[in-house]
Amino acid sequence: MRTPPTRVAAALAVVAALALVAVAAGAAPPLFANESPDGADRADDPTTAGTVGYVEGYWYDDELPVDERDDAVVEDDELEAVVYRSMARVEKIRGLTFENDVPVEVISREEFRSRDGAFVDSNESQQRARNVTYEALFMVDAETDATTELRAIYGGSVEGYYEPSTDRIVIVSNTPDRLELDEIVLGHELTHALQDQQFDLSNYERATIDREAAENGLIEGDAISVEAEYERRCGTDWECLPDDDSGGETPSNWGIYLSLYQPYSDGPAYVDHLRESGDGWSAVDDRYADPPASSSTVIHREDRDPVDVSVADRSNESWQPLEVGGEVARETVGEGTMVAMFADGAFEPTRSSVLSREAVLGDDATTFDYNQSYTDGWAGDELVAYAGGNASEETGYVWETEWRSADDAAEFAGAYVELLEINGADAVEERRNTYAIDDEEYPGAYYLERDGETVRIVHAPSVAALDGLSAGAAPAGEDTVGSTDADGSGEAEDGDGGAGGNGEDDDSLPGFAVPGTGAAVAIALLAARARARRLEAERGGGSESSPRSAPVTAASPRSTPSGPDGGLEGPDDGRSDRGRA
Repeated sequence: MRTPPTRVAAALAVVAALALVAVAAGAAPPLFANESPDGADRADDPTTAGTVGYVEGYWYDDELPVDERDDAVVEDDELEAVVYRSMARVEKIRGLTFENDVPVEVISREEFRSRDGAFVDSNESQQRARNVTYEALFMVDAETDATTELRAIYGGSVEGYYEPSTDRIVIVSNTPDRLELDEIVLGHELTHALQDQQFDLSNYERATIDREAAENGLIEGDAISVEAEYERRCGTDWECLPDDDSGGETPSNWGIYLSLYQPYSDGPAYVDHLRESGDGWSAVDDRYADPPASSSTVIHREDRDPVDVSVADRSNESWQPLEVGGEVARETVGEGTMVAMFADGAFEPTRSSVLSREAVLGDDATTFDYNQSYTDGWAGDELVAYAGGNASEETGYVWETEWRSADDAAEFAGAYVELLEINGADAVEERRNTYAIDDEEYPGAYYLERDGETVRIVHAPSVAALDGLSAGAAPAGEDTVGSTDADGSGEAEDGDGGAGGNGEDDDSLPGFAVPGTGAAVAIALLAARARARRLEAERGGGSESSPRSAPVTAASPRSTPSGPDGGLEGPDDGRSDRGRA
């Protein structure tokens, strides 16, 4: 058993993954190298430690009595055989062997909800810093607690998770009367156990939202690629447990959901890129020693190390930076979460968004498009949360972003102004690039400063407070930043009540976990297969009636990262107590 080190306290961190079904046979990963045809490579004297595809007496292509049943209920005395065979199948696909057994438990969703503190838990200072961060992203308003929103996402979406601190897997069943085990989910989580045994997942810091998304792009991309091949072989080569077609719930917060989902959407293509441009799976193995440093690397499939951004404190005695664990609460949200910020509202008929639903949907039902012009020039960012003095409950923030060019900076600034206007902001007369929102959701004043490749955003409770929070904010003068939008119309995109809509009739959706949530890493899988099939049916490319008609190719933070969900506690907003998707 491995117990990952903590940065501040021994709070549980979770890494979560969301499983989705691809919509075309072409979505399957490229040929898995160095494999013989099934059944043609059985050693005469196999051993668990030395034979790929063989675990404790079970081969990867063995058939079990449970395969012939109409449901996926596995009795206690049958579970060991199912787990060992699944371990052998993961080995066969991945080309690595397990070093240790992996305990597996199947629980009801009701029981899981009672445990969801393992994914999202925090102390008061962490919660406060987290609230400021998600308010800055316009994902959680001033009247809503971000931790509550995160727990709601996890509680309704996680299909299973791996917990490195205990080396165990928990599968969440949506059939409370008779607990069913989803073999594909089991295979995904066993891949995380294999990663942990081979590469020690506790080594990853996940110190910020963006860093966690980057590392999850590798971890979840790997697991989803294995899951996809596992799913494909269950439909062609292997006898498997009946498909558990039950789904999770529609995301209760689309902004957070889209943020957590990014590594699951882009991770598989990133891993495919590594395999195709290097020596197959060996290239993926090597990357664990040098994981991607930003979500941009995973989105664009090229190394994009972030520049160092450090927010200078320009506040007066009325304000002080929030601290977590004795250090200033600093956050880097990254390119993927910025896209989620601009897309929030695109899937809800009563809301508007900067990015339209059509712009955000990916090439198939399992992905979203995180390569957007407003954000693809991201080079780095840092957000620092502030608190008013004298025990004041008032908060504010300074968010500094760096871009690859001045044009990229201008495009982001224009999109952010549009986001402000969508949320009811009005320009403040005779104040340059200053806006005010007068409602209960995101009240206060906002100032944008663009200087070459830098965009600095300051938020305070009032226009008068801006200069105290950041000296020089909201000066007199004319605006130099204008609103823009994706289609050039100057109008915000209305939410779409179609696929996504208000959540009605949706069985499940891609899910993910909260970035940087804890000291230990747990890897969870979210329910999304039924949703993927529905999206594909709406696009005219598939049928909801064929559960194994296509491979799984994407995972979301529902395993949050179980990352989408781990995180670290410390100066970074208290990730150590949050789960991962």
